[in-house]
Amino acid sequence: MQEKIPVILVIEDELAIRRFLKTALINQGYRFLETATGSDGLKRALEDKPDIILLDLGLPDMDGTKVITQLRTWTSTPIIILSARDQEHDKVLALDLGADDYLSKPFSVGELNARLRVALRHGERINEVESPVFRSGALQVDLVNREVCMNKEKVVLSPIQFSILSVLVRKANKIVTHKQLLREVWGEEHTGDLDYLRIYIHQLRHKIEQNPAQPEYLKTEQGVGYRLAVKNESAVVNG
Repeated sequence: MQEKIPVILVIEDELAIRRFLKTALINQGYRFLETATGSDGLKRALEDKPDIILLDLGLPDMDGTKVITQLRTWTSTPIIILSARDQEHDKVLALDLGADDYLSKPFSVGELNARLRVALRHGERINEVESPVFRSGALQVDLVNREVCMNKEKVVLSPIQFSILSVLVRKANKIVTHKQLLREVWGEEHTGDLDYLRIYIHQLRHKIEQNPAQPEYLKTEQGVGYRLAVKNESAVVNG
């Protein structure tokens, strides 16, 4: 059976960037679709059902954040933001609204390809049967029995520590913003308690990292949130 060619939809108003992306993506074996406005991008996403959407935030007809909001009302297709905006609040807002990743312009083809591979793996998992066990390197998390092991040795976590880790596991390899974590673990009324979250992340790292000062699993996305790194591709459960 012929292998399916991944379809990438680029919603970007700058012609030079679209041309650059077209060359890079076609050379990597992707099928390339493009639009220059948010409204046309929404139509193409509905009609063509791409595997990944690359979205600029500064579109001529609507802000990219509105495109994210509308897309997330009907599709879980991975969205990667491509934007010259480098302020942390722009990244946080886009991710909170449902984007999966964020690349600041300028970016390299190698970095883009790495993010695309992660997004494709996530997209493939959306319709799969969820596995209750997450494995990455020496880390194993059993979501059903609420058990964590490192190097096959059981690690005792508090209920809140496990709740934080389980949120990161379900979104493994994706950025989870501070606000998302706080909302899911403590509730909407605690989305501003960033210092509280940092304390628990510090505790978690001392329990599951060989060197907490240089974490292999619980990665910090500076000013945005955290990402649980996956060391083997088959490790991730549904997000």
